[in-house]
Amino acid sequence: MARSTDKKLRNQMMYQVFVRNYSEDGTFEAVRSDLKRIKSLGTDIIWLMPIHPIGKLNRKGSLGSPYAISDYREINPEFGDLNDFKKLVDDIHELGMKCIIDVVYNHTSPDFVLSKAHPDWFYHREDGSFGNRVGDWTDIIDLDYSNLKLWNYQIETLKFWAEIVDGFRCDVAPLIPVEFWEKAREEVEAIRPGCIWLSESVEPGFILHMRSRGLTVLSDSEIYRAFDISYDYDCYREFSKYLDGSGSLETYAEAVNRQEYTFPDNYVKLRFLENHDVPRASFLIPNESSLKNWTAFAFFQKGTTLIYNGEEYGISHLPSLFDRDTINWDKKELDLSELISRLSIIKKNSAFTDSMYKVSVVRDGFVLAEHISSGSKAIGVFSLKGETALVHVNLPDGFYINQIDNTEVEVKRGMIRSFSEPIIIISE
Repeated sequence: MARSTDKKLRNQMMYQVFVRNYSEDGTFEAVRSDLKRIKSLGTDIIWLMPIHPIGKLNRKGSLGSPYAISDYREINPEFGDLNDFKKLVDDIHELGMKCIIDVVYNHTSPDFVLSKAHPDWFYHREDGSFGNRVGDWTDIIDLDYSNLKLWNYQIETLKFWAEIVDGFRCDVAPLIPVEFWEKAREEVEAIRPGCIWLSESVEPGFILHMRSRGLTVLSDSEIYRAFDISYDYDCYREFSKYLDGSGSLETYAEAVNRQEYTFPDNYVKLRFLENHDVPRASFLIPNESSLKNWTAFAFFQKGTTLIYNGEEYGISHLPSLFDRDTINWDKKELDLSELISRLSIIKKNSAFTDSMYKVSVVRDGFVLAEHISSGSKAIGVFSLKGETALVHVNLPDGFYINQIDNTEVEVKRGMIRSFSEPIIIISE
């Protein structure tokens, strides 16, 4: 684990922005004009998906994937220029938020600016041509980190951007040597003390698949040597299988609880219901009451909570990565913005900062989650199917306040009645 990782990251909410499809203009300026609304949700950190120019060779779709980058040191002209980007970041800072940008260091577009000047920095197939190790990513070619000159270039690039932004979300970071990330973290820290490092860690099945082919892929435990936050893909499969009916809630709860004894004491997970790579939450969870409970549960869980642009309005269509596919902000399928704002405030409570965390299944569709720390306890009751039931809780009989809506909740004979709405109680 990165020893300097601050547990207070567990009190934070991150908001992910896909600049191209955030607005009709698809520009930094359009995002800048909406920052106050983003802040009002309770956002602490804004994550901007890749801001760099996209390669033209082997593009997918009409505009190409933002993860097929042609130059790490330039700005995508679709979005604006460097001054426009700096103005956006300045305003993010002015509103008391931080900004992190996507780092896509495993691969580049085939026409990357250095592919001709430094072909030795890239992975080559047996026939000597550029290629990639995964195979189905046809619009990219892999970098080769056995070349230490590449390390220097990449780290110098990070230091340049660290003069402007507060951290980095690192795409498929497990495919890159952890020693590179450790060195990068050390050098960037001199430029941006407290820089935030978020790893897109990968699912267990992908790790096993790549290792079966003799390729090195970092586990979450290895990733935590250099990163502050990692994805919770180690339990996403169990989450999605429960939603589609092929898995149990108990199996999902076990996967979450396993993190408490698998990872170091100051581990931080990125808790999300959706991101740009997986289906929208409201697509997976169409029931309104159920989605509210899952949203509250995501905030209650141990770690940093992620909201992907449009999630706050229950938008069910996932924007394309390869084409203009603007979010329809007028189509508020379910306005969760007030709930998210309230949950982000609750998450700031110290009960969520340094605790022992446990998830229990009290009956099908109901979970009881607990944060227990010295002097305080946070208990969450979540009706994940939007149903009503009596739930046993580990609280003395009496009346408590549901922190979500300030209503009074009674505990009687160790039981609490859930009326399908999420409940969060904080007991000192």
